[in-house]
Parts: sequence; C-alpha cells; structure tokens
Amino acid sequence: MSRPKGFGKNYFTLSAIQAYSAQVTLTRRLTTVAAHHHRCADDEDIEVSVSAEDDPLLLLERDTPEHIAEDSVPHSTPSNASLYPAPFTCQLPNILPNKGISMIRKPLLLSLAAAVSAASFAHAATYKLHPLEVRSSPLHYDELGATESVEIYTQDDIQKAHVQSVYEFLNQQTSLTAVPSYGNPFTQKLDMHGYGIGTGYENIVIILNGRRLNNLDMVPQLLGAIAPSTISRIEIIKSGGVVLGGDGANAGVINIMTKTGDAIELGLYAGNNRTYDGSLSLGYTSEFYSVSAHAEHYYREGARTVDAEGNSNEQRLKNGGISLTLTPTDALELALGYQASRLKSTYGGALTLNEFSEDPNQAGSNSSSKQEYDSDVYSLSLAYDVSDHLLVNVYGSREEKTSRYVTYGSVAEYTYDSLNTTLDYDAGALSTTIGMELFNGERDGYGNTTSKDNLAAFILTRYRHNMHTFKAGYRYERVSYRYRDAGNSLDDDETLYGLELGYNYRLSPERSLFVSLARSYQAPDIDRFFNFGGTFNAFIDPMTTLGVTLGYNAITPDNKFKMALYYVDLDNEIYYHADPTFVNAKNTNIDASHKYGLDLYNKFLVTETFHVTLNYNYVKAIIDKEIESGDNYKNSELPGVPNHTAKVMLSYLPNENVTLSLLHTHRSSAYAADDFNNNFAQKQQTYRSTDITASYQKNHYELFAKINNLFDQKNGLWIHDDAIYPFNASTSFIVGLKAKY
Repeated sequence: MSRPKGFGKNYFTLSAIQAYSAQVTLTRRLTTVAAHHHRCADDEDIEVSVSAEDDPLLLLERDTPEHIAEDSVPHSTPSNASLYPAPFTCQLPNILPNKGISMIRKPLLLSLAAAVSAASFAHAATYKLHPLEVRSSPLHYDELGATESVEIYTQDDIQKAHVQSVYEFLNQQTSLTAVPSYGNPFTQKLDMHGYGIGTGYENIVIILNGRRLNNLDMVPQLLGAIAPSTISRIEIIKSGGVVLGGDGANAGVINIMTKTGDAIELGLYAGNNRTYDGSLSLGYTSEFYSVSAHAEHYYREGARTVDAEGNSNEQRLKNGGISLTLTPTDALELALGYQASRLKSTYGGALTLNEFSEDPNQAGSNSSSKQEYDSDVYSLSLAYDVSDHLLVNVYGSREEKTSRYVTYGSVAEYTYDSLNTTLDYDAGALSTTIGMELFNGERDGYGNTTSKDNLAAFILTRYRHNMHTFKAGYRYERVSYRYRDAGNSLDDDETLYGLELGYNYRLSPERSLFVSLARSYQAPDIDRFFNFGGTFNAFIDPMTTLGVTLGYNAITPDNKFKMALYYVDLDNEIYYHADPTFVNAKNTNIDASHKYGLDLYNKFLVTETFHVTLNYNYVKAIIDKEIESGDNYKNSELPGVPNHTAKVMLSYLPNENVTLSLLHTHRSSAYAADDFNNNFAQKQQTYRSTDITASYQKNHYELFAKINNLFDQKNGLWIHDDAIYPFNASTSFIVGLKAKY
C-alpha cells in the first residue's frame, strides 16, 4: 500500500505521527484522518477546508515542509466536488519509482474509522484551491515548488469530464492536441509545444504506472486501450522530464496513474451512432494483501460511412486487468499485474475539400482501412524500505502485441521487455534518486525483424533551503538497432545524454518563480530507416534539443494561475519529407530549427457556485536551415502547428448535487501536415468545438449527460491539398449512470 510523500516506513504508527509534529497529540491527529484519506484519493483540486481560526492545527502546519503541504491541510469534500467518499485505507497509485509500502494493520484501522465517526465536521466550510503534489517524481514537491512547468489532473477532474477516451480528455481539458492518426481514433497523434501534429507524439514520453507506452516504430502510443474510468491521475511535465523519461522527452512527459482500492464501481453510458460502454471495477483489501480487477466493453458504430456498401467507421474495445499486491512485512511490497486489450477499428480514407465541405461523414473516393490490435501486458514490481530515508524500487514488464492491418493482409508481432530499478533517498531538504532503465523492443513483420534496445543510467537530485529550491539531473543512454531480413543484416548504435537544471524561488506561501534548462534527445524509431515501399533509407541522426523555461505560479484559495515562457533550439529535428510521387520521399533531419511560446492557465472561483477555467497556449515553430530535393525551407513555419489554442470552461454548481459545465475549444489555422514550404493551396482549418456536460449526483449514484460539438462544426486534419481526414465533424451525445459501493 502506498504512502504519502515524505513519510517513512512506519507511517500511521504513533512514532511517525509524533515525529511529524510533536506538538499535535495522537488524538488530535486522528480527528483529521478523514482529511488524510481524502487527500490520498486526491479526487479534487477544489476542496472544503476548515478555517485556521476553527482549527489550530492549520496554524501549525502553515510552516510544514512544502513537499507535504498539499497533504497536510485537513478538509472534507462536498458531494459535488468528489463523487464518492474515499475509503479509510489510503492507497496511492502504483507507479514506479514513486511507490510506498506501509500497511495499515487492522486494530489501528478500526481506531481510525472510529475517529472519523467522532469527527462531526461541524466547522464552517468554504471552497478552496490548493497546490497539488507531483507524485510521478520521487523528489517530493508540489506545483508551487516545481522547477518546471507542470499540469496535474486528478481523478475527480477525469470523472467530471465524462470522456469516452483518454485522447478526448487530453484534447478537451489539457494543453495538448490530439487528432486521430489518418482517421484511426484508437491511435491518435499528440502534440505539445509545437513539435507538430505529424510527429509531435514521438517527442512526448507517456508512462503508465511506470511502463513506457512509446513504440519502437512510428505507431502512436496506444492510449485508446486505457479506460478513463480506471485513471486516478494525469501529470504533464512540459519541456522537461528527460532524466526520468529518457529517449523522446523533448516536449515533455505524461504520467498516467490508475486507481487502486477496495470499492465496487459500475459505469454505463449510451449515445447516438449506436454508442455504448460498460465498465466494472472490483477491489478487496486485507491486512497482508489486496486484489483489484477491472473490465470494460466499448462499441461505437460511428457517424461516417466508409465505403460504397454503407459500412461505418466502427470501433470496438474490450479490455480488462487484475492486480495483486502482497505486503508480508511493513517494509516490503510485492505486486503482480496483468492487462489485456482487444481493439478493432474501421476508419475512412481522406476526403477532397469539396467532399469535406459537402458532407464530412461521407465515404468519399478513397478506400477505408481496418486495423486490429491485441495487447497483453505482464508486470512485476518490488518495493523495499531499507530505512526511513531509503527506498528501493524494481519494476519489470513484458508486453506482447499484435497489429493486424486487415485491409492489406499484413501482420506485425511486437515484444517489449522493460526493467527499471531506482534507489530513492529522502532526507527532507535533500532528495535524490539513482537508477537504471532497460528497454528491449522487437518487431517481427513486413518481411523483416527489427529491434531497438535502450540502456540508461540516471541521477536526479533536489535540494531545498528556505525559499530556494535547486534541481539537477543527468541521464546517459545507449540505443542499439538491429535489422534482419532475407538478404540483409544491419546494425547501428548511438550514445546520448540528457540534462536538467532547475531553480525555484518562493516569493510567498502562495507564489513562486522558476527557471529551468533541459537538454533532451530523440533516437530515431525503426521506421525512419526505411523509404516508402520498404527499401532501406539509411540510418539518420538523432535529434537533440536545448530549451529554457521561465515561469510564475500563484495559488490562492480562489485562484490558480500559472504562466510559462519557453524557448527551444533544435538540431536534426526528425521529419518525413513528403513527395506526392514518392520518388524523393524519405525520412531525414531538419538541420536547425527553434520554437518559442507561452502557456497560460487560470482557474478562478468567481463564487462558490460559479467557476471559470482558461487554458491558453501560443507557439511559434520556425525552420532555420533545411534544403531538401531543391526546396529551401529556411524561415518556414513547421507545418501542423497552430499558433493559438484556447480552451475555456464555465462550471456552475447550483446545489450540492448538480454540476453543469460549458467548454469551448478553439485552435487557429495552420499549414497542412506535409506543407514544409508553406505554399499549399489549402491550409489546416480552424478547429472549433463547444461541449456541454450535466450531472446529478446523490449518495452512491450519478446520472450524467454530455454533448460534444454542440454546433455541428466541421473539423478535420489536413495532410495536403484535397487530403482531409474528418474528426469530431458532427454533434454527438451520451447519457449514463455511475455507481460506487
């Protein structure tokens, strides 16, 4: 069972509580255990807090170390701020290298439950915002203490969004852009900080419970296999994270953590286009072990016709998993896990501009595609508390995946083996993690066997002194390639390094400034070595970046404001030089380029019942030097990068049971994905979508309804002239029910 950051292995014992605050008695601490179990669930950024005048413990904890400040404020939760009461057992998501291992024993658990019953929570309550803790890093800190730009979304944020996929949440709620990959909604392309919708996803490392989801080829991360109902937290580290994230963390790192616990959760929804989804989660926790399982079945017939026979862009998903955690002693935790996913996706081809304008849901003149994915993941982890300050984590996984392009009769078998070992040291002001990471990936298909192996060592440390926080880290990584077919045997390897430096100055308890510098890299994926048709392209150079970010954070009880300015220099940015005739088409490098931009986030509690959230991003991505096939791209903008993206959400909570929200997303026009010369006749059109969500929650149940693209806007992805893939091009809706016991 996981523990909050900064606690030793004897968490929840009398000695640990006394060490944490000698001035607070055990009885007084137990009266706030309800606040503690809620903060471990961390269901909401908005909380109801007891005032300092009514609770002297708050006065004491104003000066507690920043890395536990988020978890130290006693609070309860309004029914419309957290759907259900959290269980008394406190479990943080199982994510390496940030796992804790202490177990609550039964007698103490009963005492805690009794203490909760005794606490009447009769104090006057008001809505509050507070800094959230960054839990994906072992260097215990919160948003105000961060030395880099971060976004954190809690379980409650995800539940309230009522999304059908992780991609939908990222596209609507975060600073990222998500677009179906050539029409396939299960493998969408992501972009952040102007790396382009074409290859931006290759510059973002995505980690699920300690396991990298990035593929060794050009297939995007398979986030479509993750059920939103299973997620407890999403953390986005922007223009940083290379020391722990490694190869590909140029734009940043996304950490996704799934839920644990002993509750029973059921979710059902249905919508137009014959959409339906059912999910079930079960859990049981005892003194020495816990077990949990989940399953989901999703089907959508789709709004678009994809062929002359009238077939639609049908989507099917079945996934499930089971995990077992053993805690034979207070110092040791062992965990086993299995996850299976089965996906089937039929999607249409590109439309011409006339076809798209006439009806984006028509089949068009291009053929459709059908693809299937089978994925099985096995995981094993160990966490051992050597002492109160030293923790050893070991995490290993194996993924066996099959990709079938039914349309073309091609099959590829993937095997991914990973091992991550860390030694985490935390002595309050000083935190350090040292580790090694191994990834071996192999693809067998398309007439060859190709592999990409990564071996890395890293160290990351953080030191706090009064109002100053310093962070420094280094990563060494060796990447090896092997290619084998009937007549060829090719090998190559690269040695790369990443660097992070950061500084945070606390202006006040509610405000901070930070500056960070990051050197990151991307080793080419295996598809980059081949031309269209499968002939060998030649090994191309790795990409390297050097970026600096300057930011300001201010978090008050009624306002959370974040601002970050960034600038990145790039060498050998990897891209695909498109040629309609395919004669000169190839994978290659942009000699030199740069990017700069501004990120703004503001969440304002206008009143206790009316809240406004703004997420705005400005970016400019410029090619400084590149000549290819006689085309000079100097001073061209990187295609597929909109300069402006704005997402505004209005939330209204008329009473404790009802929540209403209105969200509008706007992305400015950009050059089409293949338009590196910025001279195509057609540009990527502006993206617009207005979405409405309504929910009613009482006791164990919630009813909800959601409308996406209320005004029926025609949205699409422009690859080049008359090559448009529609997505979110018409209004859709769902209605559903959630229950938890």
